[in-house]
Amino acid sequence: MEKIRMTTPLVEMDGDEMTRVIWQSIKEKLLFPFVDLKTEYYDLGLLHRNATEDAVTAEAARAAVKYGVAVKCATITPNKKRMEEYPQLTKMWPSPNATVRSIMGGTIFRTPIVIDSVKPVVKGWEKPITIARHAFGDIYKAADLYTEEPGECELVFRGESGEEKHLPIQKVNGGAVWLGQFNLDSSIRPFARACFRYALDTRQDLWFSSKDTISKIYDGRFKTIFDEEFEDYRTEFEQNGLHYFYTLIDDAVARVMRSKGGFIWACKNYDGDVMSDMASSAFGSVAMMSSVLVTPDGQYEFEAAHGTVTKHYYRYLNGEKTSTNPVATIFAWSGALKKRGEKDGLSALVNFADALEDATLSTLNAGQMTKDLAAMAEPGTDVQTLTTDEFLNAVAARLKGQLETA
Repeated sequence: MEKIRMTTPLVEMDGDEMTRVIWQSIKEKLLFPFVDLKTEYYDLGLLHRNATEDAVTAEAARAAVKYGVAVKCATITPNKKRMEEYPQLTKMWPSPNATVRSIMGGTIFRTPIVIDSVKPVVKGWEKPITIARHAFGDIYKAADLYTEEPGECELVFRGESGEEKHLPIQKVNGGAVWLGQFNLDSSIRPFARACFRYALDTRQDLWFSSKDTISKIYDGRFKTIFDEEFEDYRTEFEQNGLHYFYTLIDDAVARVMRSKGGFIWACKNYDGDVMSDMASSAFGSVAMMSSVLVTPDGQYEFEAAHGTVTKHYYRYLNGEKTSTNPVATIFAWSGALKKRGEKDGLSALVNFADALEDATLSTLNAGQMTKDLAAMAEPGTDVQTLTTDEFLNAVAARLKGQLETA
């Protein structure tokens, strides 16, 4: 079988721990045998980010903007515990995802990957719920501070005109922590437009939630911009029988739980981070969710919306065979290859990406799955619990058969 040739490289961002191991296995078992894979490679593993003082992360993001399509492995964002675990670190480096998103901009759309044998834990859900997550600012670009003595903190803005605005925050009698975060109109407006456009493209209702009753100015600005931007889409929504509405995030959570699914839920950055994990877990597993960052200029970054699976990695280092679910990472690769094929007019590459997803889902629906999904399969399902390598081998065999008979 002749390998499919690519004309433009993908930007490949490698990652950490167990997902880094799986990343290489996916390439060896599912991609190299069928595609003459062309990538511009960046190592975003924690130690290499440290060695480059995190310059590699910015380089990878700029490359993603240049080439238009990127695929990213899960990465470590170090905290105090990780600093102890990796004593060679010189700094508590920021989230690579936040760095990439701040350079690329855009909106993250995350949708559960559903299979027949695993039903949502929320019994009323009949269709996947897509989380549209704003990908800029908020807590991910915030500045924080710890102080020990009594004192007073204020928020200060110095305009280019020379005008200053001072806002008292709090007087304290002792130790305190402080957090200053921001967002930009120039980021919120494209976020709103992307959500309305995606809703129209996928024929789904759009919900947006924040907490403007408490954060009257900050969250209120999000609500105002969404309301303003919706006026440009109102007619199209009405013509397609679609609805947009805003509600408080606590009310949205209650509504989501009572819904049948099948809509887009737009959230601010941190809210979307939390709610996408909630939705994916409720539909089956955090390893069963596709995730793509879409920029206003049409660049795409595909990733697995979960962590680096640290516990499995240490078992792997001890020589154990793990049953780590690779589906979200497979779909990151298939999504990137499909988009690369669409941009370059390579129908063979698009068809391969579709076949890869179909082979993965067919394997799962045949009852061959990793331990996390096997534990959630419906009673009476004929399940074969596989290690990660066994699962990838099963997908590879099914994929090869599909391609040979196509």
